Amino acid sequence: PVDCSFSRGVCDWKQDTDDDFDWNLADRDSGDGYYMAVPAFVGHKKDMGRLKLLLTDLKPKSSYCLIFSYRLAGERVGKLRVFLASRKTAPVWEQSKGKDERWRTGKIEIFQGAETTNSITFESERGKGKTGEIGVDNVILASGLCPED
Repeated sequence: PVDCSFSRGVCDWKQDTDDDFDWNLADRDSGDGYYMAVPAFVGHKKDMGRLKLLLTDLKPKSSYCLIFSYRLAGERVGKLRVFLASRKTAPVWEQSKGKDERWRTGKIEIFQGAETTNSITFESERGKGKTGEIGVDNVILASGLCPED
């Protein structure tokens, strides 16, 4: 299992060098650790920032559950997408506007075929808004199917 909260920095996170801006560490309001964020005002509309989590030792022909916290705060802040390396073209998860500024939980089932997924990418796309941010935290990859709520 992979447990990737940003406070401990245990995971192999990489900023994409071909994108338009970087994700940054941000302090949690509670003073309890950090999360990764992209403020709404960074870059130009449609600019992208990608944060890649490199995965090693995933077993072929098995399933995993990716669980993460995310927040889309602010008016027209943009989009958050998740891509798996094995299927680069279409995101496996996408969210644009949050109903409110609360943190929510995202879950994605990852089925490994003969080829294993070697990275997961969180992509932030800049929207029209000037305030707010897109945040990601507590990324956990557990073996087995995702639990029901």
